[in-house]
Amino acid sequence: MTALDSSIAAYWDAAAADFDAEPDHGLLAPRTREAWARRLAEWIPPATAPSAPPSEVLDVGCGTGSLSLLLAEAGHRVTGVDLAPRMVAAARAKFAAAGREGRFLVGDAAQPPVGERRFDALIVRHLVWTLPDPAAALREWVGRLRPGGRLVLVEGRWREAGQSGTPYVPGAEALPWHHGVAADELAPVVRPLVGALRVEDLAGDEALWGGPVTDERYALIAELA
Repeated sequence: MTALDSSIAAYWDAAAADFDAEPDHGLLAPRTREAWARRLAEWIPPATAPSAPPSEVLDVGCGTGSLSLLLAEAGHRVTGVDLAPRMVAAARAKFAAAGREGRFLVGDAAQPPVGERRFDALIVRHLVWTLPDPAAALREWVGRLRPGGRLVLVEGRWREAGQSGTPYVPGAEALPWHHGVAADELAPVVRPLVGALRVEDLAGDEALWGGPVTDERYALIAELA
């Protein structure tokens, strides 16, 4: 682990205690929780037949597990990975409190420590801006999917970050997308790796964020051939 990796892990580890206070992190408001549940059901649909096996979903950069829990409630079998041990501990506690089963691992999001396992879907929210080599991570994530699998990237270009000259951790200004990434930047990197791709604007859906936002936010949904 590099010095920058260690700084990033320490930052998010320290943030874990208050992470769920943000409306779109903790999903504590019913309106926000329902908005995310609705979107997830569109991006990673539940099984249509009662006898169908549950989808295997990898939540990369899972944080405190709020999206993981919604996916589990929709009937998916979820594995979460996060670099910050306290985030992983919070996700495990959240699942235990809800009486749900899930597997949560401490590890590098760019190289999820899941061995040779392959997944039906992989979801990543607000993570690629923290990565030293996002293009390599995207290739790794696509390689973790089964044929016909789905990659969901919930990302954005942060207006606040663009206005500030202070990186969130020392050295973060060297990250390729440390201000976030616009959809028209991300899509060309993903498109050669997948069979189909679409982008959904999310900035106008205030329920997702607990109020209005002024920066770019979107979901990129890609499917393997």
